[in-house]
Amino acid sequence: MAKEVLEKRKYTTITIPTILFQKLHEQIKKTGFSSVSDYATYILRETVSEMELRKTKKTDVPNVMEKLRALGYIK
Repeated sequence: MAKEVLEKRKYTTITIPTILFQKLHEQIKKTGFSSVSDYATYILRETVSEMELRKTKKTDVPNVMEKLRALGYIK
């Protein structure tokens, strides 16, 4: 049921410490972000993207190595 609710909602709320919110609020003054929420979303997207890239790199290395072996480039 919780999954169904999340699929219907476009946004959800997360809770962060007030001090972190204040630090993010100070940082956005130096950027083009209009809100802490927009900035936090950007940071989270970048972090998730980086994590997925690392995961892909780890799983791709054995595949690439096997293809290179099959082509005779490495032993």
